[in-house]
Amino acid sequence: MARTKLPPVTTHDKDVIGGSLRELRRGAGFRSVEAAANAPSCPASRQTIYAYERGGLVPSLAQFLQLVEFYVLDAPHGKGAKPEEDLRAHGVAAVTLALTLDAYHVPRAMQLIARLGPDGRADA
Repeated sequence: MARTKLPPVTTHDKDVIGGSLRELRRGAGFRSVEAAANAPSCPASRQTIYAYERGGLVPSLAQFLQLVEFYVLDAPHGKGAKPEEDLRAHGVAAVTLALTLDAYHVPRAMQLIARLGPDGRADA
């Protein structure tokens, strides 16, 4: 059976994902993408981070989570970083928002779970 092609990620989803990563980077005190990419534990290259933030590429959910974890928990927070409590809350908000986007198919998965339930109702 041939694989069905997934619909393209919307511009809105790309903007939300890229904007979330940009705000987390800045919140961690990295004024530039280059500064973040030069941190020893950064999970992505400078070019990749630029592409994510600008919406040219959409990270997989795993890649998105790695970057959020890096910015919030692993990165050495630079001068001007948000207080840790604020940065952690921003990280939780970014992950929560990403999970609601069609780009990561979680809403579709939840609908399928509801349909697979004992009574098979889509509104369960």
